[in-house]
Amino acid sequence: MKNDGFRSLGNLFVLLVALMLVCNACSTKYSVRSVQPPALLQWPYAPAQAKVKYVQAFQGFARDSSGSIFRTIAGSGDKENDLFLLPVAVAKGHDGRIAVADMGRKCVHLFIPAKNKYMRIFGRDHEAFSSPVSVIFDEDLRLYVSDSTGKILVFGSDGAHVSSWRTAGPEALKRPAGLAYSPTKQLLYVVDTIQNKVYALQRNGELAFSIGQRGEQEEQFNFPTHIFRSSAGALYVTDSLNFRIQMYDESGKFRGLFGHHGDGSGDLAMPKGIAADKDGIIYVADSLFDNVQLFNEKGEFLLTVGRRGVNFGEFWLPSGIYIDDDNTLYVCDTYNHRVQVFQLTEHYS
Repeated sequence: MKNDGFRSLGNLFVLLVALMLVCNACSTKYSVRSVQPPALLQWPYAPAQAKVKYVQAFQGFARDSSGSIFRTIAGSGDKENDLFLLPVAVAKGHDGRIAVADMGRKCVHLFIPAKNKYMRIFGRDHEAFSSPVSVIFDEDLRLYVSDSTGKILVFGSDGAHVSSWRTAGPEALKRPAGLAYSPTKQLLYVVDTIQNKVYALQRNGELAFSIGQRGEQEEQFNFPTHIFRSSAGALYVTDSLNFRIQMYDESGKFRGLFGHHGDGSGDLAMPKGIAADKDGIIYVADSLFDNVQLFNEKGEFLLTVGRRGVNFGEFWLPSGIYIDDDNTLYVCDTYNHRVQVFQLTEHYS
């Protein structure tokens, strides 16, 4: 009888654990950890027509399982790991999913709101990320991640590892950095900072063509870092130590450049993230100035957004930026441990 009692208690415990896990799975929801300013922020300042409006700041992703028995008993777990530590790159997929490369946590945060799914991707077995620095999605929602130690990892839409690339044709990837993707050409563009090149890779990793070499002339680079493909199919490359932006079409044809070194409005000191909106206005994040500067297609300076600080609309060593199809600007405010989000208006000059 005594053994039967223990056996019954054991069966009850197993049943209770199973119920807790089911309840936890059913009740767990994920959302963006965000904060909004108490008042409207815009650039230029009111009463001028706004080109850039502040929306919110992402600090990470939250698990809400408050109705779960499991959470009540076990607590919140590794909640702090869901917060950004050093976000350096951000991208958005066509279904609304968001990927954030976090150098501090050596992972990529992947949030899929349509599936109420959040995960941290650390690489693959025996191939963990050391320095994830850029992310981008293709039309099939495959996620490409560059690790500056010399590799690109590819993940399926479910977050599972697909392949790893360490070469671009006959050349080894030395410091892959910025990524961009063309759905029309089905090409992945990879900036290699040490090689002073931009590689265009097919979806199987084979080299289609490359751009650049070390130098200061047109179509030459001096430690390039970031790249962006606009909705119009233009490529913008941050030629960092030449303190300029170079522009190409999707086939690698040179289209022009602008920018110079200096410490005034419209000058560049440590240009990093680059993006362009639907009007062709170009956005450049400068880590030394702690701001984002706007230029037209001729390279003429238009506007500065932000300054050094920790408040809304202020930055501390910003890095990667991204503009989605809804004309929303995402800025990795790296040392403020957040991604700041802005809405862009159209038809501004």
